[in-house]
Amino acid sequence: MTTFDLAEHPHLRYNPLTGENVLVSPHRAKRPWQGQQEETAAEQKLSHDPNCYLCAGNKRMGEEINPDYEDVFIFQNDFAALQDTTPEGSYEEDELIRVKAERGICRVVCFSPRHDLTLAEMEVSLIRKVIDAWQEQYIELGAKDYISYVQIFENKGAIMGCSNPHPHGQIWAQSSIPSEVAKETFTQEKYFAEKGKSLLSDYLKKEQKLHERIVASNDSFTLLVPFWAVWPFETMIVSNRHFGNMTEMTDAEKDDFAAIIKTATSVYDKVFDISFPYSSGIHQTPTDGAYPGWHFHMHFYPPLLRSASVKKFMVGYELMGNPQRDITPEVSARMLRELYENTKEEPVLVV
Repeated sequence: MTTFDLAEHPHLRYNPLTGENVLVSPHRAKRPWQGQQEETAAEQKLSHDPNCYLCAGNKRMGEEINPDYEDVFIFQNDFAALQDTTPEGSYEEDELIRVKAERGICRVVCFSPRHDLTLAEMEVSLIRKVIDAWQEQYIELGAKDYISYVQIFENKGAIMGCSNPHPHGQIWAQSSIPSEVAKETFTQEKYFAEKGKSLLSDYLKKEQKLHERIVASNDSFTLLVPFWAVWPFETMIVSNRHFGNMTEMTDAEKDDFAAIIKTATSVYDKVFDISFPYSSGIHQTPTDGAYPGWHFHMHFYPPLLRSASVKKFMVGYELMGNPQRDITPEVSARMLRELYENTKEEPVLVV
């Protein structure tokens, strides 16, 4: 009788953060079709692009002029998805047709005046300045009485819908708690209420014991491929210490956070020898109350599958059923870990 094998047979993996499943089909990674080939965008090398609306001193699309900034630059998004001036309002025809006004603030965070430096290419000390800015924004925006959550994120690469190659991220602060965060809030608070410790603390202990899916770690953070990862090279940065948000970080932890972000993004660039696209985001406590179960972490969702030009599509079954992946998280983690081990002793290029 055949013995069930995670590396060979289709199976569902449970995501304790969201309460959802991902279908893993490792046998499909052996099929001959290698996916749709797509041209990759030409790499941008200008340190300052006179036509870039995010570069220092240039005119933005909203006609504002950027200052001659020297490190991190933050401004109100000229075409924001949320507006601070949205009036209160709601409409409810019945339990099926409901509308509620959503008020919020959207900001853009330019990581550096350098048009050609991604987080992977920045020095750790410069990434630390980005982290300080994120922390300041979380405190400022979260202190507003109508803001319930502050989402810090980055879309990198045209394949992820990023319309400007100048390295930057965004911050959306809003009056409600977004759906993904609400799911993680429910599961983490429930776990903490039942067990008196955080869900991710217990999960991290299991990963540290197995060491199958850990890519890298330092004194304060661990970079790993989650057991339930959906995207082929999905990773997560988890704080080794249980705390809920950036206001609780020590200076040493902020330094280590900068270092582990540098590690994650640098290793990604080694996978297919390109500037690796992804969407990343920090998940931390909502700002509308106390959440003792929340455990600080950061997600990276890259779309690439088998090469620089083959991406994973969320279509068909993924849209109608639930997410599905072929290559197992263990294989992805091993690939990323080996790239990290082979390159961590390389000299850092200072630009």
